[in-house]
Amino acid sequence: MAWDFSADVVVVGTGVAGISAALEALDAGAEVLALDRCSGGGASTISGGIVYAGGGTSVQRAAGIDDTADAMFAYLSSEVGDAVRPETLRRFCDESPAMIDWLAANGVPFEASLCPYKTSYPTDKYYLYYSGSEAAGGFRDVAAPAPRGHRAKGKGTSGKMLYQPLVDSALAKGLRLVQQTRAVRLLTDDAGAVIGVECMSLRDAPAAVRASHARLSALSAKPGIYYPPMRKILQKRVERIEARYARPIRVQARSGVIVSAGGFIANRSMVAEHAPRYRGGLALGTAADDGSGIFLGTDVGGATAKMSNISAWRFIVPTSAFLGSLLVDRRGERMVDESRYGAALGHAMIAEREGQGWLVADADLVAEARTQLRSQTNWFQRIQAETLLRLDHTTGRTLAEVAAKVGVDPAGLAATVAAHNEAIETGAGDPMGKPDDFRRPVRTGPFSMFDVSLKKSLTNPLPMITLGGLVVDEESGAVITADGAAIDGLYAAGRTAVGICSNSYVSGLSLADCVFSGRRAAAHAARRGSIRSGVVSTT
Repeated sequence: MAWDFSADVVVVGTGVAGISAALEALDAGAEVLALDRCSGGGASTISGGIVYAGGGTSVQRAAGIDDTADAMFAYLSSEVGDAVRPETLRRFCDESPAMIDWLAANGVPFEASLCPYKTSYPTDKYYLYYSGSEAAGGFRDVAAPAPRGHRAKGKGTSGKMLYQPLVDSALAKGLRLVQQTRAVRLLTDDAGAVIGVECMSLRDAPAAVRASHARLSALSAKPGIYYPPMRKILQKRVERIEARYARPIRVQARSGVIVSAGGFIANRSMVAEHAPRYRGGLALGTAADDGSGIFLGTDVGGATAKMSNISAWRFIVPTSAFLGSLLVDRRGERMVDESRYGAALGHAMIAEREGQGWLVADADLVAEARTQLRSQTNWFQRIQAETLLRLDHTTGRTLAEVAAKVGVDPAGLAATVAAHNEAIETGAGDPMGKPDDFRRPVRTGPFSMFDVSLKKSLTNPLPMITLGGLVVDEESGAVITADGAAIDGLYAAGRTAVGICSNSYVSGLSLADCVFSGRRAAAHAARRGSIRSGVVSTT
């Protein structure tokens, strides 16, 4: 068949997983071509730019933090469960310090400025923080907690500061990047090996058309992420351009194809099929996170797993005062240790409480939260916190009064608060395991209940990402079939594949897994090409 392009390794999707794969393959001496549906970056560029890493990284050491791979492994084992084999998780932890050094060597800026308070995302003063539940109840007993959230240095959400240096490094090393090109089908030989990709591309469209497509796609990603109706309108215009101007091309992959095209959170019918309780909330991704990368794999026999696993993040911090609040359901009963990462709170509400939840706070807590607004929040967090404090709450002189107003059982709430206060007074442990430094009594009226339920809200959204995808061999990243056989020439990485974070998510674990899985797939794809060409021995 005729090929429009040819390379050793072809990467489909150039977020952090794809660009990490490209860099690794380039460093191995492979010729690499990457395809991107838009202009590159995907959901990575609109992320917070957090990489979960530990075991004594250079950044941790510079901040005076003692951490070991053993402690990191012990904590993550509790979070990760059976998402990957223990030996895979162990390798991820052992290689973690080297991963940060590799990112830094490719231009990613980090800084050893430790955030002094618990938060979901630090202000621009801090770039190392506790991004998971390491310091929460139960986990402190498993391993010594350490801050492992490595934020790429940059103002606001710093995903671009993680991604852009990587793509610049890859281009400098010889990456050929073909943008505005959608992969629609994998091409196989008579033996079933993947040998290329069929695409629809705007590469020959007029410059003005390509510029319009790029601009609309960028707006669809952000700010379109925050207002789905706007994204829908923009995407219709994008699709009209593609329908009129895109032309088919074929790309040969001599060594292998790595699919790293994101998850499926933007495909609402697919979410409804696999995880119906998670309809609603904020789809944290671009329009390209529609499952198309997963479908490329399944169309040639790839198996999927963990498709019902979605991470929904109910952040109650900043401000840190809210760590002392109580998250209750309609019966007035607590759900979870409120100091845990927001994904644990979201899971408790959606998977177990039909998406409903209220934070209970007394007047002293609310007053303290107001004093922390300016010092602990970025501008976008301040909007959310101000909205919570001003609009999304109900007050009452007594707990019974405020409970009745919001439809929570007053007797159940009274019993919960009484037990909570008594445990603090007597020195008893928290029933949910919350550490003592985050506990505070609920005593001073007026009392407030803040509605943090799953609902459509521009100012206090519930972000969600999908965690399942194609099943891969954990040694190579090769996509495997339902009977466990590897599909020759096909690899997957990032949220297109099952990985480290496919059971439970803490901030930075997905991007860290993108780097880990992208490099793993590329190393084996490049080696496969070397073996096929006779450059290295099969032994």
